[in-house]
Amino acid sequence: MNTITRRACGLMLGAVLSFSASGAFSQDIQERELRFAMSLAADHPLGVAGQRFADIVSEKSDGKLKVSLYAGAVLGSDQQNLSAVRGGTLDFTTMATGLLAGINKEFMVFDLPFMCNNSQEAYALSDGPVGTELMEKLSSEGIHGLGIWDLGFRNMTNNRRPIAKLEDIQGLKLRVIAAPVYIDLFTQLGANPVPMTFGEVYGALESGAIDGQDNPLAVIQSAKFAEVQDYLSITRHIYTGMPFLMSGKTWDSLSADEQKIIAEAADEAKQIGRDLVQEQEVAAIESLGQEMEVNELAVEEVARMREAAKPVIDKFAEEAGASVMEKANAQLAEMR
Repeated sequence: MNTITRRACGLMLGAVLSFSASGAFSQDIQERELRFAMSLAADHPLGVAGQRFADIVSEKSDGKLKVSLYAGAVLGSDQQNLSAVRGGTLDFTTMATGLLAGINKEFMVFDLPFMCNNSQEAYALSDGPVGTELMEKLSSEGIHGLGIWDLGFRNMTNNRRPIAKLEDIQGLKLRVIAAPVYIDLFTQLGANPVPMTFGEVYGALESGAIDGQDNPLAVIQSAKFAEVQDYLSITRHIYTGMPFLMSGKTWDSLSADEQKIIAEAADEAKQIGRDLVQEQEVAAIESLGQEMEVNELAVEEVARMREAAKPVIDKFAEEAGASVMEKANAQLAEMR
């Protein structure tokens, strides 16, 4: 082969490699507009992660796949978004694991009171065999699971008194997620639970229709509950994961390359959201403390609360099923 021929071959090879590296050589991507709705505010860590997901999808698809984020429950409640995703009229949503227990009771494993001691344990359950298998089972319900994002550990706010001991919960009218484990837990602890969609909570607190609510710190801050609540008690009674859900109909309509982009973007956004939750939880206590009276339960009071909740834990562990509970407990025991 002479010098000219070698040079020509080199140029051709370089052009092919360059073309392939750009993604245009092999990727099968069509122009698509997708919608992502959530109840949380756009400035909440999950709202930020949701927008970052949209940005990553756009970047990886050279702008062909466009995801529009509708935060703040503007397209409806979590239940409405879930129904729309299952029906194929909405492409993405994210919501608390407790709300999926109506589809598959095994999801209750994530919402058992005091199940996880810290975020590392919660993330391990979410990303490991337990979380992965549960997300895969959603396919029979018209949902493609894209991992479990992070909402954080739940804490209580109210307008009547600080919750420093178990007895302080007695008689409080508290908004809860419309899931049996939450209703039973707060009933067991002596409160009067009021199931309510998230979009209604601020107004109910402001009007005095309810005394308080429970949510992770980042939610309490982004929802501006400090404007209508006097006391924040750090109880960390339940960890809440947020499954990222995609319409099975939409997923099935995508090419393999488009599915790869969506899955990779979801993984990246999940980690972004988790990092933001961790950062904001530290800052939120200081910030909220300037507007509310903040207290943290003593270790012995947390133990009393856990003991009081035991009948609820046992009940819903049985409903979740022996199989998923054995896997979850084995993984947590190994970590500890």
